[in-house]
Amino acid sequence: MPQRLSHTDLLQLQRWNTPTIYNGWEQITRHDIAADGFNLEEVRDFMPQMGPMVGYAVTVIIEPSNAAHKQQAGVRGAYRRYVAEAPGPKIVVVQDLDKPRVLGSFWGEVNSSVHRALGAVGTITDGAIRDLDEMTSVGFKAIARRLCVGHAHVTPVRWGCPVEVFGRTIQPGQLIHADKHGFLAIPPEDEAALLEASLFMDANECATVIPAARQAQGLSTEALLQQLDEAGAAFQQAARTKFGKKGEW
Repeated sequence: MPQRLSHTDLLQLQRWNTPTIYNGWEQITRHDIAADGFNLEEVRDFMPQMGPMVGYAVTVIIEPSNAAHKQQAGVRGAYRRYVAEAPGPKIVVVQDLDKPRVLGSFWGEVNSSVHRALGAVGTITDGAIRDLDEMTSVGFKAIARRLCVGHAHVTPVRWGCPVEVFGRTIQPGQLIHADKHGFLAIPPEDEAALLEASLFMDANECATVIPAARQAQGLSTEALLQQLDEAGAAFQQAARTKFGKKGEW
């Protein structure tokens, strides 16, 4: 799937946290904002200090418990070629068939370094990672289920296919925004308007409901409640004028 957004747009998306991007996405999507797009199970960001990551999904399925997969010749090279040829920046989305057990990690110092060289900025895996300090040093962000000690019989099983991680199906090439809050997989039809919508809704909050809540000193209860109601109405009106939807407030 070809890259659709410019590098400039992707860098701007990366400046905002994932909840901010969600707030923009809900205004432009026809999908269910209570069920679609985001992870449905708890995730853990092991490098929150790196901030958000944005990229296009490259997908792979693993089964570390099954030694038979390692008997297939040429698998690792074919998988790496797939990653190398995909448009970047890339987020490697890994489905671990062993879950909820976690027996071995696809990720460590070497594999994260290899994928960084192939244009990947990080991973979302419903399995485990290891070599946490070394992965952090490489600059390869990881959102995962947990840590583990070994790699077991890990090798790519299938790749370039839909995968399910944390209750969400991810398609190859899908745009993903992720940080310590979780991840949002953007439907392709929503990509073009995503940045503008996210910036608008953030500015809308900053102009209405946030100052109304923070400028409360010295107000009576009745005056404060009126101020909050008026700010919420202004927020809704701005969102409705722009998108035809009222937004969160």
